Order: sequence, then structure tokens, then C-alpha cells
Amino acid sequence: MGTGMKQPAVYMLASKRNGTLYIGVTSNLVARVWQHREHLVEGFTRRYGVTMLVWYEQHAVMEEAIRREKQLKKWNRAWKLELIRTFNPHWRDLWDDING
Repeated sequence: MGTGMKQPAVYMLASKRNGTLYIGVTSNLVARVWQHREHLVEGFTRRYGVTMLVWYEQHAVMEEAIRREKQLKKWNRAWKLELIRTFNPHWRDLWDDING
């Protein structure tokens, strides 16, 4: 994917398998996930140690990504867990996949 590449994305971070979840949206997935991993983002993810990238979805335009983020935030936890299981059955940290 490459660090310089900007593309709208929705992503889910987890503290551990079946742990605390966080849903976010960004125009640069690598940079944003790095910020979470380094605890540079104030608030929820830093407080609860939510740094493991377990799911992401890229979009052509930011409006689509924002719409999808809002949709996912309304989902119940079981649906979110199923989405992760389908995309990433072993709950691997996908950081190395996107950071190449």
C-alpha cells in the first residue's frame, strides 16, 4: 500500500482478540494506524490500549468512507465481530500488511 499513498479508508482497531473495538476513518491508513500504535492519538484508543489493526476497507472517495464509518458505528458488537472474523479469521494485526 505504501506510506505516501492517500486513500480514504474505514478501519477497526482492537485491544486484543474479541477485545475493545474502535472504528475510525482516515485518508491515510498507514499514517493513522501508526499514530494509534505510537499512542499519539489522545483519548479512547490510548486510554484502552486499542492499537491492533484487525479490519479495514478502502473507498474511492472520503464521503463513502465517512458514510460507512457512521453505518458501522451503529452496528451491534456481534455484527462487528462477524465482519472482523470474515475478513481476518485469526485476528492477525494487519499492520505489516499495510505497512509493507
